[in-house]
Parts: sequence; C-alpha cells; structure tokens
Amino acid sequence: MIRVEFGFRVDNLCDYTFNFCWHNRQLDPGALIPHQNGTEYTYRDMVDALKGGTEVHIKGDVGKRLAQGMGADIRHLGGTGGIGTASRIFVDGDVGAEAGLGMVAGAVYVSGRVEEPLGNIIEVRSDVTGYRKFVSVTDLLCNHQPEVPVSNSLDPEALRLVLNDGILRGTLCARCDCPVEVLVEGDAHNGTGLLMRQGAVTVTGDAGMNTGAHLNGGTVVVRGVAGEFAGAYMKGGVLLVGGGMGYAGADMKGGAILSRRKIATSPPAEKTRITGADMSLIRKLVGAGRFESMRYSKYEVGESEKYVAVPMRDGSLVMRRVD
Repeated sequence: MIRVEFGFRVDNLCDYTFNFCWHNRQLDPGALIPHQNGTEYTYRDMVDALKGGTEVHIKGDVGKRLAQGMGADIRHLGGTGGIGTASRIFVDGDVGAEAGLGMVAGAVYVSGRVEEPLGNIIEVRSDVTGYRKFVSVTDLLCNHQPEVPVSNSLDPEALRLVLNDGILRGTLCARCDCPVEVLVEGDAHNGTGLLMRQGAVTVTGDAGMNTGAHLNGGTVVVRGVAGEFAGAYMKGGVLLVGGGMGYAGADMKGGAILSRRKIATSPPAEKTRITGADMSLIRKLVGAGRFESMRYSKYEVGESEKYVAVPMRDGSLVMRRVD
C-alpha cells in the first residue's frame, strides 16, 4: 500500500497517460511529485502500484484530473490500446475537476467533495464507511460490475444507463467495446465516446470539444451542438449532431458525421451525398420525420483524400491521384 500526504493540491495524480504539464513544462513520469510530506514518490510509482494491484491512499486535497486514463493499456506507451488493470485510490480530502477522464477500471474513494465536471465515472453505493465510491462508466457496463448507481438509473441486463443527475461528465464510454446504451439527459463535457468501439451514447443537450474523437465504431448522438474538433481522428462509427462549433473531422480516417445544420470540416472530411440508408438511421436515432431527415448533411473522407498535392516548378500545385 502507498500512503502519501500532500501539503498542497497536485494535478494529474495516478495518471496512466502521463500526459501532463506543470507550469507549461512537460514532466518526466519519473519526476518526484511535489508537495509531499515525508515521502518521495514519483508519478510513475503511483501508476505502477495501481497496475500491480496495490492501493494508493492520499491524505489531503488533490488537484485536477485525478486517475486520468486509469486502467487503460496506453498504446503509445507500448500497450495494447485496450483495458489493463487498476486497483483502488482513497482520498482523505477533496478532489478537483475532471477526475477519471478516460478511466476504464479500478475505483476511486473520496471522503470530501468532487468538483465538476467529472470524467468517465459515476458514483455508486459505497462499500467503505466514510467514503463516496466512484467507478468507470465503461467498467460498470461492460464488465457487469455489481454496483448500484447513486441518483441514476441502470438496467444491467440491457446494459442501459440513464444519467439524469445533472452532473456534467466528459469522455463518457471511453474505450467502450460492448453493446451499451447510455442516455445523458442534459449536457456532456469534452470527449464523449473517446476511442469507443461499440455501443451508443445519446446526449439530449450540448456536448463539449472532441466529441467522437478517435471514434472507432458505435454511435454518438448529440441532439444539441457539439464543440470544436468533433469527430477528429475518427476511424469508424457514426457521429450525429444537431450542429457544431469550429471545424469537425480533422484527420478523419473513416466513419460518418451527420449534422442537422451544416458544419465546417477539416481535411480530409468533406460533405458527401446522403443516402436513403443514412436517412433511415437518422429517423431511428433521433425520431426525425422523413422530411426532416432529408435536411441533414453527411460528412466523411472524400475523394480528395485519394490525391496528393505535387509542387510544380512555377510554384503552382497539381493534385495527382494516388493509385
């Protein structure tokens, strides 16, 4: 067991992604965590402990993004890109915003407050006196965890979860690879459906930045407006939005974006012809009438992706087809 006490709040503790900065400087995962009282743990020490099944107990308030990516076997760090192992974190104090972003395994116990927005976590009935318990939405649904949500509705047999507690959450269903159905009655924070492979998430309100980013299957529906960079790096699946801010589809590889209002896109995403099958799907997903479904626009990787720009001697560019 790791026990550590902090004199000041520290961000990105127990971050499996090691994707954090301190005063705009990228940190080494092997660096000592600041503000410890009597211990000398590094960021990597905490993550390695959790991966090995060891609990981490923290005394004092912690900062933002606690347990980011917890349980994920990160590909760019040599992992499979799937779900790995995680133990339990106990915090005797308060927790900052965005706790559990991209979290897919393990549990977080908190004696104090947890600031909004949350990450991909949901409060469930605690099994430890004096602590609130939070688990990953992905883990709860896909691994049939015998948990009872607090202030939300779960049908474990149908893999259906209704989030109506009014709490803003980001990265909902991150890395989900099972046929879940999640309904958010209200707005969602950033990254809904991040790296999702199966399932469906419906947001009745608006959603934040990076909605559907790295989507690789499944369906993300936002009845309102999605923030900037929606559908970035998509590989598959469907992202349906009422409208979008900024540019969508940056570095898109596959899948489709459907929007009730026209949206701006980044290459290689471009507007393509909407089909009868697309309109049938729209009617199914949002209950639109036949005429309304015809007003939607479709965006996917276009023909321009099959060409490369070749510079000529006079400074002009010629688009040459890639065979």
